[in-house]
Amino acid sequence: MKTNEEQQTSDRTMRALIQRSHRGPKDLSLATGHRRPAPGPGEYLIRVGAAGVNFADVMQTYGTYGGGPQAPYAAGFEAAGEIVGIGTDVEHPLPLGTHVIGAGPGAFAQYMTMPAAGVLPVPAGWSDAEALGMVLNWATALAALKPLGEVTSGDVVLIHAAAGGVGQAAVRLARHYGARVIATASPAKHATVRALGADEVLDSRHPGLAAEITRLTGGAGVDLVLESVGKATFATSLSVTKPFTGRIVVFGAASGDATVTTHDLVFTHHAQIKGLHIGALATEAPTLYRTLLTEIEALVTNGVYPPGTPRIHPLAEGPEVLRQLEAGATHGKHALDPWR
Repeated sequence: MKTNEEQQTSDRTMRALIQRSHRGPKDLSLATGHRRPAPGPGEYLIRVGAAGVNFADVMQTYGTYGGGPQAPYAAGFEAAGEIVGIGTDVEHPLPLGTHVIGAGPGAFAQYMTMPAAGVLPVPAGWSDAEALGMVLNWATALAALKPLGEVTSGDVVLIHAAAGGVGQAAVRLARHYGARVIATASPAKHATVRALGADEVLDSRHPGLAAEITRLTGGAGVDLVLESVGKATFATSLSVTKPFTGRIVVFGAASGDATVTTHDLVFTHHAQIKGLHIGALATEAPTLYRTLLTEIEALVTNGVYPPGTPRIHPLAEGPEVLRQLEAGATHGKHALDPWR
């Protein structure tokens, strides 16, 4: 039986995955006595039910994610769970006990804090894990397609990494908005992407990828590219996008950074290139971000956005999940359960 002192200590600590260097997932490890956070102004304290795993987590382990934390830090930033504390200055707070999905520091833990302005209630009847992706994967895909990508019915949309969390959401949404979807993914993932409604699914590493996309579009090119791969696909994206009217929305660089010069843009590649970071959008354009969340809620209500089906792992398996994600050996959404 625990003494009062032991009980007080356990009430102040928690299990969490701690990144101890910027040398990658190999230096991510489980801590059992990590200090539990307290909600600051404008924040909720969340008892985490499920934490989402994203490629940005891999980048953070190497210190290459812009604005990311400095090691050592509690890893993860996306989670769903129960509100168990409310900080000061929260406007129109949700009741304690409400289950929400959102983002904040230290999601790979039993407790975390989240900015209250950026959360959404977990839809009725959904588990915490089923809501993962709502404010990151789906919001990123929606922002890339609508306010930045300006997708309209009849557009041809090229979606790279279509088997990933953002990619799968993007395929569903692009089809919903009436676009023709050309998707890329590794061959083992083609059936998954095709089942989402993609019109064509191509091998992302095929040396003739640009020529095949050109053939499929009758030489016209694509109206919009969702680019998250970077170095391995960026040249293809530039070459197949319609000049002047075509748009490329860049929200990741999983294969490394690509470069484009002002000379390229003036004399060779005339596509509109737009950058997207959903966290920056939420901070710098909060009104636009709220419109995205409102539309996502409507998509859920109308059945366009179904409950997610992430593969859930015990918290201690987080480092291995990140290694697999880094190697491109995963598809779909993966999650961690901090209580297992």
